[in-house]
Amino acid sequence: MCDRNAKTVPDAYRYSALLEEFGPEVLKEKRRRWLVTGAAGFIGSHLAEALLSAGQEVVGLDDLSAGYRRNLELALSGAGGDAEFRFRFIEGSITDPELCRTACEGVDFILHHAALASVPLSMERPLAFSAVNTEGFVNVLEGARAQGVRRVVYASSSAVYGDDPRLPKSEDMPGRCLSPYALTKAVNELYAELWTRAYGLETVGLRYFNVFGPRQDPNGAYAAVIPRWIDAARSGRAAVIFGDGTATRDFCSVRNVVLANLLAAATESPEAPGHVFNIACGERTTLGELLEKIQAVFAQGVDIPVRREPPRPGDIPHSLASVERAERVLGYRPHVSLEEGLREMAGAG
Repeated sequence: MCDRNAKTVPDAYRYSALLEEFGPEVLKEKRRRWLVTGAAGFIGSHLAEALLSAGQEVVGLDDLSAGYRRNLELALSGAGGDAEFRFRFIEGSITDPELCRTACEGVDFILHHAALASVPLSMERPLAFSAVNTEGFVNVLEGARAQGVRRVVYASSSAVYGDDPRLPKSEDMPGRCLSPYALTKAVNELYAELWTRAYGLETVGLRYFNVFGPRQDPNGAYAAVIPRWIDAARSGRAAVIFGDGTATRDFCSVRNVVLANLLAAATESPEAPGHVFNIACGERTTLGELLEKIQAVFAQGVDIPVRREPPRPGDIPHSLASVERAERVLGYRPHVSLEEGLREMAGAG
């Protein structure tokens, strides 16, 4: 459950207070070099900002196919100080093995978030998802191994649980994958475990559950539900619900995800390398309830028009995580709830 007594971020674009209270000691010991793949994306730009806020050196790698330079500008602005002098951006794709090797030079930790991330789009473009998410991931692992990187923390997904109906989801019960996207993430986990076991490269996987927060793109047919519905509330357009609104999700603020990444990089627990961990809030919300919460924050309680569509192929009907393993091994606790995260997004504009 979310820690209701914990301090949350007072400013929607600043990480200093959150890291000061909850960040790992590795950020305070000395300056290290971190590679963030997908740095211009939603999660990647938050990771870059948090690391720069903590005085770290950051290399960002992104081909800008889904990320935006504006996200990098916001990250540098949010970090403040001399952040721009501690940040180096490399424009390019993880599908280029030599570029991955170059980007890993002198790096201590990698936070890997470069990927194609849409379940519906993966149903249409399975080859592209395999090339980027699977082959690209191996390129990152090999670059890290060649350059002596200490640890790779990588983004997996709750989608790997597939058709297993049991709730809450625990890390030892994935079912059959329902989309090419889910399959690429499941394969990433297998590659990572093998690279740890066979080559000694430390890897830690984080299975994200419905991440949301500032900078999440509301545009496009495959955008995540929260930014799409916020955009609908602000514009007066209809919110599209796929299904009858009873599907459930475990929504997780990007603030929690940032902390999880840093804890996963820093932990000295022998139970971390080669393993995966659920990163979520541990709370279940129906899509209908979510719409009510968004109405309350972004539409002053005025009903948002609704248009219903059939469920999409590959979508999982219900999602709820157990975060017990992440808490025990990584020291992870979700400090920002769904409601608090929505209020932060409202303040961010």
